[in-house]
Amino acid sequence: MAKHKNGKKLDYFEAFEKQAELAIAEAKLLVEVIENYKSPDSLDDYIERAHEIEHAGDKLVHSVFDAVTVDFVTPIDREDIISLTQKLDDVLDYMEGTVQRFYMLDVKEMHPKAGEFAELLLKSCEKLGKALEDFDEFKNSKKINKLIIDVGSVEEEADELFFHTLRELYSHGEENPLYVFVWDKLFQRLENTADACEQAADTMGTIIMKNC
Repeated sequence: MAKHKNGKKLDYFEAFEKQAELAIAEAKLLVEVIENYKSPDSLDDYIERAHEIEHAGDKLVHSVFDAVTVDFVTPIDREDIISLTQKLDDVLDYMEGTVQRFYMLDVKEMHPKAGEFAELLLKSCEKLGKALEDFDEFKNSKKINKLIIDVGSVEEEADELFFHTLRELYSHGEENPLYVFVWDKLFQRLENTADACEQAADTMGTIIMKNC
C-alpha cells in the first residue's frame, strides 16, 4: 500500500469511514444553518466552517487517489475504490454548495420545508456512516445490506418531500416568482444530495456483490 507523509499505510476502508464522518459533520452544520438562519450576511462563519469540512474531504480524496495509483495490490478493484471515493465526495460538495447558495441567492428567509430536508440528509449520512463502519468486513457483516437499503428508503422520503414541496411552491408562488426560482434551485440541490447518498450506498452494494 501507499504511505501517507507520516509513513503510515493508507487504509482505504478507514478513508471511506472518514469521508462519511465528514459528510455527517457537514449535514449537522446544514441543519444548524437552517435552524438558526437570520440573513445572508449572518452566514460568514457557517460558510467558512462548511468549506473547512469540504477541504478536509478533498485532502482525503487526494490521499486515496495518490495511494491507488501506486499500490500494487488493493483490497477491492481500483475502479471501485475511485468510484466510491468520488460518490462520497459528491455528498460533501452538494451540502457545502447549499450553504454557499443561501448567500449567493440572497435568501431572505428560510423555507419551512428546508429543515425537514436537512434532517433527512443527516439521517441518510448517518446510515451511510454506519454501513461504512462494517464495510471492511462486508463478507461477514449481518447488518450492512440493511443499512444500504435504509439509505435508499431515506432517499424515497426525500423524493416524496421534494415532490410535494415543489408542487406547493409553484401553486402558491404567483405573486413572488423570484422566491419560487430561488427555492426551486435550492430544493433541487437538496434533492441532488439525497440522490448522491443513495448512489454512494448503491456503489457499496455493487462492490459487495462483486466480491462475495
